[in-house]
Amino acid sequence: MARDPDLYGDDERVRSILRDTSVWAVVGLSDSRIRPAYGVARVLQSRGKRIVPIHPTARTVHGERGYATLADAVFEIGPIDVVDCFVNSSRVGAVVDQAIAIGAKAVWLQLDVVDEAAARRARDAGLEVVMDRCPAIEWRRLGQTE
Repeated sequence: MARDPDLYGDDERVRSILRDTSVWAVVGLSDSRIRPAYGVARVLQSRGKRIVPIHPTARTVHGERGYATLADAVFEIGPIDVVDCFVNSSRVGAVVDQAIAIGAKAVWLQLDVVDEAAARRARDAGLEVVMDRCPAIEWRRLGQTE
């Protein structure tokens, strides 16, 4: 069965999110250097994005203060453009609902993070959606320079 580009994102949507956003909340980002979120957050920073670590421990990562929840982050720093989800598929629906509640512009579900019902909720709420992709990989694949 073909993937629905409204849920998984097509190349133009991916390019637009990579190019036109500034503040990325990285849910699941901790100071563990062996976790994929750590490296992806570093790539986002190298591309000029402000990262906002979201993790229950709320640790500072890559020089950016961490927050326990998306709501805490928005209260302190203001609007978040993209909520990048490094959580298990079984838990991502709650994160997507929080992204909708805080008024994020987009949700990005990382590789192997799939919840089509949550993606539909986000899309229906007006958020851009990318699912089962990695921004670091997409930058290279699409030849993005920014």
